[in-house]
Amino acid sequence: MILSGLEIKKHIGKEIIIEPFDEKYLNPNSYNLRLHNELLVYEEEVLDMKKPNKTRKIIIPEEGLVLEPGRLYLGRTVEYTKTDGFVPMLEGRSSIGRLGLYIHVTAGFGDVGFSGYWTLEIQCVQPVRIYPEIEICQIYYHTIKGDYEKYGSGKYRSGKYQNNTGIQPSLLYKDFEK
Repeated sequence: MILSGLEIKKHIGKEIIIEPFDEKYLNPNSYNLRLHNELLVYEEEVLDMKKPNKTRKIIIPEEGLVLEPGRLYLGRTVEYTKTDGFVPMLEGRSSIGRLGLYIHVTAGFGDVGFSGYWTLEIQCVQPVRIYPEIEICQIYYHTIKGDYEKYGSGKYRSGKYQNNTGIQPSLLYKDFEK
């Protein structure tokens, strides 16, 4: 079951943390998150799953930045989120999708207990100008049934993306270190 916007609001500051929170970004069953002004791009032609891949930071100026098709841009949300007792999920806004802009390749599913900034895997169909702090995606929450262990604890304690402070490139290489 998905929480309504009013239900999200009831849990703000308790099981759901969104910082900063502004009621104007609350929707009927989601909350809009904004794009931070930093992006990362991979510098290597071929990405290797077994090693860290070199990235370069790009700052999105106030006048905007044109994204090019065929390139993966990693961004992050302005908002820090933390969730306990609900499963957070992320989707692009329809207005963003109608510009041919994808905000996540496959990682829209969050884990119960996740805390941090959301890394966005941004791609575009054709060149598109983006701006810092645009409402780029929406977070929504599912209820969870049954006992659970939070992400970053118990057998899930690796939590390699837990409590991040910025954009997270792939840390898949850590899975090979086991």
